Amino acid sequence: MGNSYAGQLKSTRFEEVLHNSIEASLRSNTLVPRPIFSQLYLEAEQQLSSLEGGGRADNEEEEDEGEGGLEPSSPSNAYQLPPPPEGCCTTDGFCQAGKDLRLVSISQEPIEVPSGFLLVGAKSPSLPDHLLVCAVDKRFLPDDNGHNALLGFSGNCVGCGKKGFCYFTEFSNHINLKLSTQPKKQKHLKYYLVRNAQGALTKGPLICWKGSEFRSRQNSTNTCPSSLFPPLESSGSLAAFPSDPVPGTNPNIPVGAQQAGPASDHPSVTTAAGPTVFNGKDSPKQPQLAKSSLSAVPRPSALGILPNSGPPKKRHKGWSPESKSTTDGGFPQGGGNRTKQEGTGVPCVPQPGLVGPASVTFPVVASGEPVSVPDNLLKICKAKPVIFKGHGNFPYLCGNLNDVVISPLLYTCYQNSQSLSRAYEQHGASTMQPISEETQLFLTVYYLVQLAADQVPLMEDLEQIFLRSWRESHLTEIRQYQQAPPQPFPPAPNTAAPVTSAQLPWLAGLAASSCNDSVHVIECTYSLAEGLSEMFRLLIEGKLSKTNYVVIICACRNAAIDSCIAVTGKYQARILSESLLSPAEYQREVHYELVTGKVDSLGAFFSSLCPEGDIDILLDKFHQENQGHVSSSFTASSTKKTAALDASGVPVCTSYRLEPRGIRPFQLAVAQKLLSHVCSIADSSTQNLDLGSFEKVDFLICIPPSEVTYQQTVFHVWHSGVLLELGLEKEPVTKQRAEQHVLKLDTEAQARFKAFLQNSFQNPHTLFVLIHDHAHWDLVSAVHNIYSQSDPSVGLVDRLLNCREVKEAPNIVTLHVTSFPYALQTQHTLISPYNEIHWPVSYSNGVDLYHENKKYFGLSEFIDSTLSGHSLPLLRYDSSFEAMVTALGKRFPRLHSAVIRTFVLVQHYAAAMMAVSGLPQMKNHTSVETLEITQNLLNSPKQCPCGHGLMVLLRVPCSPLAAVAYERLAHVRARLALEEHFEIILGHPSSSITVGKHFVKQLKMWQKIEDAEWRPQTYLELEGLPCILIFSGMDPHGESLPRSLRYCDLRLINSSCLVRTALEQELGLAAYFVSNDAPLEKGAKIEVLESDGEKLSSTDEDEEAGVEGCFDAGSTSEKRSPVKRERSHSHDSASSSLSSKASGSVLYGESLAQLSGPPQGEPARSPPPCGPAEEGRTPGEIPRLRVSQGPMVVSRHSPGLAPQPDSSLRTGQRSLQVPAAPSSQLSSSSGSSSAMPTANVLVLQASQCSMAKACRQPPIVFLPKLVYDMLVSTDSSGLPKSASLLPSPSVMWTSSFRPLLSKMMTSTEQSLYYRQWTVPRPSHMDYGNRAEGRVDSFHPRRLLLSGPPQIGKTGAYLQFLSILSRMLIRLTEVDVYDEEEINTSLPEESDWHYLQLTDPWPDLELFKKMPFDYIIHDPKYEDASLICSHHQSIKSEDRGTSRKPEDLYVRRQTARMRLSKYAAYNTYHHCEQCHQYMGFHPHYQLYESTLHAFAFSYSMLGEEIQLHFIIPKSKEHHFVFSQPGGQLESMRLPLVTDKNHEHIKSPTFTPTTGRHEHGLFNLYHAMDGANHLHVLVVKEYEMAIYKKYWPNHIMLVLPSIFNSAGVGAAHFLIKELCYHNLELERNRQEELGVKPQDIWPFIVISDDSCVMWNVADVDCAGERSREFSWSERNVSLKYVMQHIEASPNITHYALIGMRKWTSKTRGHEVQEPFSRCHVHDFIILNVDLTQNVQYNQNRFTCDDVDFNLRVHSAGLLLCRFNRFSVMKKQIAVGGHRSFHITSKVSDSSVAIVPSQYICAPDSKHTFLAAPAQLLLEKFLQYHSHRFFPLSLKNHSHPVLSVDCYLNLGPQISVCYVSSRPHSLNISCSGVAFSGLLLYLCDSFVGASFLKKFHFLKGATLCVICQDRNSLRQTVVRLELEDEWQFRLRDEFQTANAKEDRPLFFLTGRHI
Repeated sequence: MGNSYAGQLKSTRFEEVLHNSIEASLRSNTLVPRPIFSQLYLEAEQQLSSLEGGGRADNEEEEDEGEGGLEPSSPSNAYQLPPPPEGCCTTDGFCQAGKDLRLVSISQEPIEVPSGFLLVGAKSPSLPDHLLVCAVDKRFLPDDNGHNALLGFSGNCVGCGKKGFCYFTEFSNHINLKLSTQPKKQKHLKYYLVRNAQGALTKGPLICWKGSEFRSRQNSTNTCPSSLFPPLESSGSLAAFPSDPVPGTNPNIPVGAQQAGPASDHPSVTTAAGPTVFNGKDSPKQPQLAKSSLSAVPRPSALGILPNSGPPKKRHKGWSPESKSTTDGGFPQGGGNRTKQEGTGVPCVPQPGLVGPASVTFPVVASGEPVSVPDNLLKICKAKPVIFKGHGNFPYLCGNLNDVVISPLLYTCYQNSQSLSRAYEQHGASTMQPISEETQLFLTVYYLVQLAADQVPLMEDLEQIFLRSWRESHLTEIRQYQQAPPQPFPPAPNTAAPVTSAQLPWLAGLAASSCNDSVHVIECTYSLAEGLSEMFRLLIEGKLSKTNYVVIICACRNAAIDSCIAVTGKYQARILSESLLSPAEYQREVHYELVTGKVDSLGAFFSSLCPEGDIDILLDKFHQENQGHVSSSFTASSTKKTAALDASGVPVCTSYRLEPRGIRPFQLAVAQKLLSHVCSIADSSTQNLDLGSFEKVDFLICIPPSEVTYQQTVFHVWHSGVLLELGLEKEPVTKQRAEQHVLKLDTEAQARFKAFLQNSFQNPHTLFVLIHDHAHWDLVSAVHNIYSQSDPSVGLVDRLLNCREVKEAPNIVTLHVTSFPYALQTQHTLISPYNEIHWPVSYSNGVDLYHENKKYFGLSEFIDSTLSGHSLPLLRYDSSFEAMVTALGKRFPRLHSAVIRTFVLVQHYAAAMMAVSGLPQMKNHTSVETLEITQNLLNSPKQCPCGHGLMVLLRVPCSPLAAVAYERLAHVRARLALEEHFEIILGHPSSSITVGKHFVKQLKMWQKIEDAEWRPQTYLELEGLPCILIFSGMDPHGESLPRSLRYCDLRLINSSCLVRTALEQELGLAAYFVSNDAPLEKGAKIEVLESDGEKLSSTDEDEEAGVEGCFDAGSTSEKRSPVKRERSHSHDSASSSLSSKASGSVLYGESLAQLSGPPQGEPARSPPPCGPAEEGRTPGEIPRLRVSQGPMVVSRHSPGLAPQPDSSLRTGQRSLQVPAAPSSQLSSSSGSSSAMPTANVLVLQASQCSMAKACRQPPIVFLPKLVYDMLVSTDSSGLPKSASLLPSPSVMWTSSFRPLLSKMMTSTEQSLYYRQWTVPRPSHMDYGNRAEGRVDSFHPRRLLLSGPPQIGKTGAYLQFLSILSRMLIRLTEVDVYDEEEINTSLPEESDWHYLQLTDPWPDLELFKKMPFDYIIHDPKYEDASLICSHHQSIKSEDRGTSRKPEDLYVRRQTARMRLSKYAAYNTYHHCEQCHQYMGFHPHYQLYESTLHAFAFSYSMLGEEIQLHFIIPKSKEHHFVFSQPGGQLESMRLPLVTDKNHEHIKSPTFTPTTGRHEHGLFNLYHAMDGANHLHVLVVKEYEMAIYKKYWPNHIMLVLPSIFNSAGVGAAHFLIKELCYHNLELERNRQEELGVKPQDIWPFIVISDDSCVMWNVADVDCAGERSREFSWSERNVSLKYVMQHIEASPNITHYALIGMRKWTSKTRGHEVQEPFSRCHVHDFIILNVDLTQNVQYNQNRFTCDDVDFNLRVHSAGLLLCRFNRFSVMKKQIAVGGHRSFHITSKVSDSSVAIVPSQYICAPDSKHTFLAAPAQLLLEKFLQYHSHRFFPLSLKNHSHPVLSVDCYLNLGPQISVCYVSSRPHSLNISCSGVAFSGLLLYLCDSFVGASFLKKFHFLKGATLCVICQDRNSLRQTVVRLELEDEWQFRLRDEFQTANAKEDRPLFFLTGRHI
């Protein structure tokens, strides 16, 4: 340390190095200590250049003593405490003898201190708030300079008095320090203890340990740095320092002396750069919390290895072969600054003896004398200098610390720029050196030199400069890294350095020499203290008056440098120092200045400015003069208005119309995007949202605590109809009901939110959408915030919306809605990037995506308007206002600039009002901008018959200042008697709007409101009201503004708070919709823009030149400089008023003004394109010319109005007293700004109302110059500079090595950018969500909707709620078939009915007597052949015409039904109750199933059938196995006598194909939770997919030969299997003593589309009466099954079924409870009785009709329960539709029609890929008339069909007969048949059987057999040739290939 040079030996230095070396040797067991002389003599030429930053001659090896060293990185170095002696005290704060050592306990006690000893305070890590008192020999403590402490230790215990501790380790054990690291006196002995005036022992100054704490830099580059970054935690008084003065200190003790040493035992933070500090808003609210905030930041880069570097000594922990040192030594000071940054309770008011609010700093401690801050610095300099610490040491400061501000921003920026980006770090140990300190400093100087006089340095700019420089210098390595794999030992880096420390001061001075002294470089010889003292001296002497930045460089000691940069420019220093205040401090500061009367001097100054005397005196005088007659112009206009009222009865204004409320295409698109995101959450396999379980939607909208926003949102909800749509309210909805759904997040929110949570818990079937609107507001963490206990409103959002109940509730979806989502897009966000919805862009590749009649005008459009080519910019700044503010800032340096700006602006408004009202001399005291605004405000009501005016928004963020502005403007308005002309409204978030009675009356008249009590509650309701809205509150809270907003005055926004969110939300106030039909391009805006008569903002070069030529006398002296015009000149709209005195004096007369009339040739409709000035004319006024053209242009091109050295006098004069603008007749109504020149008056009369313009033009926005420059200047990415700012104060950048945002980025890409490059600060609510980037860290039911401000997000999310509700209702609805029964009108001969109408079950004897109804009534068989019976005589016209085959599905009628709680569901339904049933429960995720083969023989198939069962473990109890896990033996069957009410006896079998997702196999709810056995019957090739979707269902897998078979095969196998199983169960249970007939013989065969079951309750009026009433209700399948299974004599019925539901059911259909007829869809089959009746396994269609006929003909009973009905869902996929008939010839794309399904045998016909049976059935259905021509529409002569029913189409009737002996057949004695169909007939059909039947002459025969051979045999066996004539050409086959076994036909004619 000290001033030693390399190569120059000082004895004290030598001693120190020797001591260190000896000490290192003693402590080291293995390693050889480093030679002393190599530490002292390090020749410069052997060193790496200054780039590596080595070369400091200090050898400080106590690396681990520095805060944030590398301690824990090496596990071998963990410190083990020796065990304490038996029985000793181990309590913290007491010694082992049990005596109290805490300072607070023994401060009053007398303590014996031996001579030569001092009392010092030791810090224990376990007692951070206490000091332990120790007595230590002062020889082992350092002197004042941190030198000459002997190695070792000698101390005594003051508690028990034990003396002579020779080792600090031993002593620390005795006083119970309980350390986790090697005890070091430097670490733990912190403070001297001193007696105060009362004799009490108190904490004194810090012990100034020389070693690691205050070392400036490492010399030996092979050692690890003591502290890469500023300490994050300080001990002793440091943490408390901002809020309480250290006892025993006084302001003159150097601040550095109070600096705590880095006594920290927290984990190392070397791998993380310090949190990026931006404008003084840094992360830790409490210093210790910063520890964990750093983990995401990249490791700082290493700097290279010295040639002689070897492994470090024992104490250098964490060394690895790749590790290299960095340039930095310890900088413990930064932590202190960080504690200050967020302003935790720092008093804003400077107090004696306490460091002031902006200067609570803890400089890096260095050797040397402290620097004294001069006492009168602020008074002399007119601004507090801001000193940025740079590299190296920073000296102590003492004295007048209130007048300087010290900031670590630059230091942090340098640190961050030393860390290489992660991209390159991933390639192993990096060879790329970071940018050197010298280069950093040189680039900084270069950057400062380029800054204009009105610009403020931005750390972001500097970071980008460093990044570019580093990239350029390492381009080759970067490219190499992108191609080559990393090497384990990278080559040594290049040692060439761009700038050496010797060159640096000279180069910096050279760079600064070009900037006219705005940057001053001071070079120091020994330390920065010299430079700072020199700077303070120059400041006091006034020699730096033109200097904005002072760069102090100390580059003396070898290669290392110390530096700091002081900002002394008054403008820059003020802005930077104010930017370091947090919002809370800013408000406190302003409040303090107002309360203490500091602002009075400002008011006095204003009064002195006014040459006519005090403004208030002028006002009073004006008031008295005009008391009787208000200013004539106003009176005239108001009387005119009254006359217009009287004449017409009602004033008419065509421009004012309320917007029709409707949903815009954009909003609908966004609502649909939201819905699809919610659906995708539900569809994902994570089961996070079960949409199927919700019946309705409810919602709660949480908004910031703004009364206007609250009323606005309530209004939206009330009028959107969403409450009716969601079924939450009935008509009419009251406002009170709407309020229930909007929650203002204030102190009362907690109770209402609790009720919301309770409601969501009690209604699990309601989906609650929690909408967090304006979601970027209040992201404060409830956990990390220190205020959370005292202030319940802080962290409220976090406490409510992130509470465990919300996160875990399965029925709450959270939707964050914001225009500024950046703070919710960090590395720790809870919102998945897939759950972000961004507002869509309106144009894509020039195509208008959503046609809307209004165009949104947002930030980018406002910025575009400033580009050249646009006639008038909508963004402007006011340079005369800025100049005045700057001048007053110098005059009143102690006032906050917000106070000055507010007072100046209010003064301008007051002067403008006076000027317009008849005091023209006041125009000199306002700016053109303010005059324009005021003129238009006052004149706009006069141009409208109704008095509609415009709104001026005056944004005053600070509430106390807003109140001052309101009072002042209201006072001026009252004195000018303008109360009736415009309103002044003070808008504050916490209060509602107050509007005067006169204006309320006007608003009610305009809006046709009758309610006497009505008051406007939102700003939107102020539409058309001429008013100034003073809008206060630190942040806008989403308030919408009316279309009559004309001017958005943002000149008072806090421009020092440069954060993207803050800027954009202020500008969002002006966002606007304009009519699409008014193009806002060149020229088009001119006629609709309103502007002041004197507005000099020409945009046409020729015209400007012409103007200048007209008045050479006035303006040639200041001709425009030839500057390239990139932007339109009217940005600096104020400069137009600054006419030079010369031109002003010539031009003030009206006579000259007449020269400026429009040129003769100018068409009347198009005024010259010279800004809006021509608008402001009345018919009698000759358009005047804009004067002062020259000065305007000049001042535009000088940056702002910053004083230039040569013109300071003139500019000063301008800035303090704005010269008079041309004095036109402003006081009269001729100043009206929206009348046109005479020629145009008639044309534009209709659109003179300001409301007409409102629709076509967005408001004009006035900004502070700083913000304006930020928006209109673009960075290299093409985006405005504001886009590259820190996105939000609650986040920080992860690294300064980040790319810029790109102009081409979409919103999604921008989100991903912020998610990669930002992390939340500890105060942010997402801070604790640490699982970075992992999917499980995202909350699954959380969405983010972002879109520009005021674009309609509220309407979009309300629309989303509506369509979500509709979708949920749709999800709970199904389309069920709703078709009347067919063939009900056919006359029946028999009148035999089941007359016991009240019987619950059929009476067996009665039922047997009922005839069987052969006719099919099921509407799905409308296209099937009618079955004739002897009961009917059918006329041919009784049958309808057939439908086309393709129409069969399309045209079936359906009805939409709400699912009941007893419905069957498909795979999309998930609810808590049936998770286990479905097998999707987390505990059942890996559902184990076993595959079991089950074989039985069946003689008809001639082979053994092998089926496979897939049985989940949970269902094995339904089966019998030979042993556990052994052979499957049978399926358990219950007994007929079982009476279990929770069990369904009949197993249910559901054949299914192609419906693994859509089949209704979830019968849990349908069965009402009852036990049941359900088996899915699937084809082998579909087994896997069904098992995936239904893991907990039993599957019966059909053999592979049935893969292409139809439903008949499934039915056949089910029945055969079940009969075989019945036999097995009978045998098994017979052994248990059960009779065979007691085993339950029934099974259910159900379609996969049966969705609900109903029962008809019939109320019969009397016994056997035909009069009855009935109603239908939904019941569970359990109810239906248990009722049917309880039927008496049930085993006597072969088939039981029920009606198919239809809404058209007639009474007579349910009147008879039972019918003996066909049953379909859901049948209960007795497998015992039907043992000998089989399904036809070949059938695809009508197999149930075929089976019913066989069962009946076998003499068995079919019973249909008419009072039960089944609803069948329409399912558009799978089932019979999965059979497609295609050609086997691949290139044939021609559609195949049914007529091609058969062909001649052996023909070359196209072979079809389909089963033969399917081709046969389809052909007969559509083309059977080819075989049976006589039968067509000949119902009295049907086709005789033997042993089978085949559908021959609706126009042919069939008569079914069975050839089986003893079968029941209809009597055919009198019937002559028109055809005979023999289908695969068996041996029961004989020649004699056929001879019983009579046929018409010419009747046709069709014989169908498996092959041609059996065809011939059949003809012979049945002796068919006797009666039938055959021809060769009458033989056919189905169009199959031979391998597909086609069927063969033979047709013949009856002879």
